[in-house]
Amino acid sequence: MALATAGLLALSLTTACSEDPGESTDLSENKVGAMATYGVGDQFKATEALSFSTLYNNHTFYPLKEDWAFWSELTKRTNVKIEPVAVPLSDYEQKRSLLIGAGDAPLIIPKTYHPQEDAFVSSGAILPVSDYLDLMPNFKEKITKWNLKPEIDNLRQADGKFYLLPGVHEKPTQDYTVLVRTDIMQELNLPVPKTWDDLYTVLKAMKAKYPNVYPYSDLFSKPNPTGALLGILGSSHATYAGWDFQHATWDPTAKKFTYTGSSEQYKQVVTYLHKLVAEGLLDPESFTQTDDQARQKLANGKSFVVTGNAQTLVNNHRPDLAKTLPNAKMAKIPLPIGPSGEVNPFPRLENGIMISSKARESKNFVAMMQFIDWLWYSDAGLEFARWGVEGTTFTKDASGKRTLVPDVSFLGLNPKASKHLQKDFGFQNGVFAYGGTPDLVRGFFSPEELEFQKVMDARKPREVPPPRPFTDEEREQVSLWETPLKDFVTQNTLKFALGQRPLSEWDAYVAELKAKNSDQYIDLVNKAYERFQKNNG
Repeated sequence: MALATAGLLALSLTTACSEDPGESTDLSENKVGAMATYGVGDQFKATEALSFSTLYNNHTFYPLKEDWAFWSELTKRTNVKIEPVAVPLSDYEQKRSLLIGAGDAPLIIPKTYHPQEDAFVSSGAILPVSDYLDLMPNFKEKITKWNLKPEIDNLRQADGKFYLLPGVHEKPTQDYTVLVRTDIMQELNLPVPKTWDDLYTVLKAMKAKYPNVYPYSDLFSKPNPTGALLGILGSSHATYAGWDFQHATWDPTAKKFTYTGSSEQYKQVVTYLHKLVAEGLLDPESFTQTDDQARQKLANGKSFVVTGNAQTLVNNHRPDLAKTLPNAKMAKIPLPIGPSGEVNPFPRLENGIMISSKARESKNFVAMMQFIDWLWYSDAGLEFARWGVEGTTFTKDASGKRTLVPDVSFLGLNPKASKHLQKDFGFQNGVFAYGGTPDLVRGFFSPEELEFQKVMDARKPREVPPPRPFTDEEREQVSLWETPLKDFVTQNTLKFALGQRPLSEWDAYVAELKAKNSDQYIDLVNKAYERFQKNNG
């Protein structure tokens, strides 16, 4: 904490119109370093050298280096130097909360996933960024052009404002799905499963041929048991589970929210998991084993199926198999379809940026907001953060197609290259590379991955639920309920799946949830929804 605080700068920073006419919009004293005119497509460059402290999530795969081209080229283009306050990936959320609570947070606070910002709203520690959107022409343009208003409205608090600048995507790009040993499928003459029921059939056939194998042995048991598998199962059943768990699920027919963990859809998810475990198709250790243990089982032919994404497939499983089972082949299958139909569940908003409320008093506030708008939301800034420097890390042909230079590798491209886009240059950094158009986001994808995305693009996006922001008093109340409720749902999901609790006790489990205030929770959610609808038309 002391080290982080010592690394802070007295930060410099934006002319904005407020969404609320009652807000003070006089920024005449806060324009030092700002461009007099700055609009969509303009290259931001501060009129004097500026430095902005930024909380930095230090990833173990590409630990921070001071000599990255990202830093020097960013300063060259914008006249801004980022002063990173580095925090280990494993402690990021905890350290972020400590720094904000102590009043020592940097002014730019990236890698914040909604609704994590909610905890800092009532204290006034973070800025209502929606008051300053006129300083961010690129962000505003993308919200309008890509019809993102429903998603943005979901970020709003009870005061009608939002406090997080999210990464924005033009289209959803689903990544997590089921990874399957395709050579085993070919051996058994099995077609690619299209639905979760089809996958069950495939697993049954694998088990029949290899009775001593658990066909599906999964990773990602932390922080939620089989969090990734539950997440994609949940989205296919029109609910939220695992990593994606939310307490409230919108019922479009009834026009109200229901409690997720007691819903019929959630019961279907749990029932499917239970069936896989009971029939020896899903390894019971999937809920507790480490990722390394799951990888080892797959590499040694003790399992054939895992949950994963393009990165885990290319960086982990294929290299593992190449060492132990060189004839094995593995691929992503399109996300299996469930009762919710052919849905692409990936949200178009991702993690984003909080701004410390201290920033508003800085003489460089306007410049800082312009800088954020350029780096995270302009076409040029998005390209820079992802691809790097044209001629150094990538080339671009006459049609605009980008290609990594041969001596730079990333995500399986140019595997024999001597340099890595993240590790050696600092680009494709999760702190700075958010969102964008499909050609930008998917430019690194292999033909195989592009084919996967083509299938997913043909599916309808998941419906965005309506806003239901809590007041400060309501949030204080629900915060007392949420952790015990979520822990209880997680524990019983595991018990039901493993057969430690019979599914015949589902109604008793629902009653126990009610005793832990699930009904009161949903009553407040629906009250908040109705209030927002009334106040915002």
